[in-house]
Amino acid sequence: MQTTTNQFPPLGDVTRPNLTTNEAAYYLNRKPQTLRAWACLENGPIKPERINGRLSWSATKIKQLAGVA
Repeated sequence: MQTTTNQFPPLGDVTRPNLTTNEAAYYLNRKPQTLRAWACLENGPIKPERINGRLSWSATKIKQLAGVA
């Protein structure tokens, strides 16, 4: 799967409270599997919430980690 910059808006423009694993990985410049490993091993810089069995990443925490105000 190849992502393009057109697929995701600039992180500063994101207003939703949570992001999918693919979105969070794009903004953190990591592979989605890396974020899944962080969730499984609980050793990453941020931890996701689980909503109906799916990983959900806080947009606020992603912005803090990425240095976006």
